[in-house]
Amino acid sequence: MTNALETTQQGAVLTLTLSRPDIRNAFNDEVIAEITAAFQDAASRAEVRAVVLAAIGPAFCAGADLNWMRRMADYTRDENLLDASALAEMLRVMYECPKPTIARIQGDVYAGGMGLVAACDMAVSVDTASFCLSEVRLGLIPATISPYVIRAMGARAAHRYFLTAERFDAKEAHRIGFVHEVVSADALDAKVAELTNALSSASPNAVRSCKTLVQEVAGRDIEAPLIGRTVEGIADIRTSSEGREGVQSFLQKRKPSWLV
Repeated sequence: MTNALETTQQGAVLTLTLSRPDIRNAFNDEVIAEITAAFQDAASRAEVRAVVLAAIGPAFCAGADLNWMRRMADYTRDENLLDASALAEMLRVMYECPKPTIARIQGDVYAGGMGLVAACDMAVSVDTASFCLSEVRLGLIPATISPYVIRAMGARAAHRYFLTAERFDAKEAHRIGFVHEVVSADALDAKVAELTNALSSASPNAVRSCKTLVQEVAGRDIEAPLIGRTVEGIADIRTSSEGREGVQSFLQKRKPSWLV
């Protein structure tokens, strides 16, 4: 393994830090396996209430490792299918992680790195970061990351930035909805902590269910099956142990059990 990912936990917050700054935190097949395993582990740990994906160095993630790209240049189509499947599985595991996830963006985000950010629930960026979907410059397309990036920035913005491979700044990333907050470097940790504190204060079951709710409802037609699913959703959560506890604690003007 590459040991490209440092894991630390403070309270209920697990931080996974990309730690190959010398190559701008670019990833290869081994790093993909590490990230996948780390998010699977986070999903299984009850004490983890939020996951922060961070990085060190001038770049958050520059996409694919050049040495890995050199190896891939000679891959057959079947080998490319296997390789892309591993990347797709990593993104799926991140996106479907039952714990809320935050991308802490301290530097530039290029190509496949855009997929890492998009697969997280929230993204906070420093104001000096640049973003780029550079694949077409190499004769490639951002295919594997596209389901997540298009959900994050919208189809209209994707039409432009997928096709032109333009670099854009954090202000533009915020305007198109790719990141939620843009702050100065010295305010980055405080803003991330603000979000993790909010997540840690909420009902763990409700947060998990809300994440699933967004994924199930977003982009769907408002028709009888969807409406029925939302009716079932509120009925289920109201009758759950945490749902009952939350309402009772509110009515009794006391802290809910998950904060005691």
